[in-house]
Amino acid sequence: MTSFGLLALALAMIGVYGVLAYSVSQRTREIGVRIALGAWPGDILRLVIARGMTLAAIGMGLGLAGALALSRLLRGQLYEVSPTDPWIYAGTAALLTVVVAAASWLPARRASRVDPIVALRCE
Repeated sequence: MTSFGLLALALAMIGVYGVLAYSVSQRTREIGVRIALGAWPGDILRLVIARGMTLAAIGMGLGLAGALALSRLLRGQLYEVSPTDPWIYAGTAALLTVVVAAASWLPARRASRVDPIVALRCE
């Protein structure tokens, strides 16, 4: 179960990174305009990381609802843990928040270093 959980965590991190990297590549011109108009790199970092954290919040909300709905089916496979243990849910949410923040950081850093001249010249 631990290896399955770690694999799922790695896939989640890769998925969030892929979605954000694609989003940043699609929004290169917009980011270039923002930088040309005076946005600081920190503003662009916050923009991209906030997008990743919004996706994570939606996913965690849906996942929590699904986990609570299916917790009775897993009752037989859990040992010494209640299927609705709030510490487990809080720990999982905290771990996923850290993973999403780490996966969002690289595309955000790349977006904050966009050269506005190159971004606006490409079209």
